Amino acid sequence: MDQETRGTIKKVTGRAKEAVGIVTADSKLEKEGARQRAEGSVQESVGKARRKVGEFVADVGKAIKD
Repeated sequence: MDQETRGTIKKVTGRAKEAVGIVTADSKLEKEGARQRAEGSVQESVGKARRKVGEFVADVGKAIKD
């Protein structure tokens, strides 16, 4: 599983925890979910950037090869 996918899963899981924390008035769970959602967003963004760089390098390699 790539970093982008792991970040998306972490973000969705965090969002769910945050929602459960709000509904159950569990501020600790709400904060944990918010933190996890933020970490997931960062991880997802880094994964997207790595994928874009990889695609660019592959395109440059193809252009050089041709």
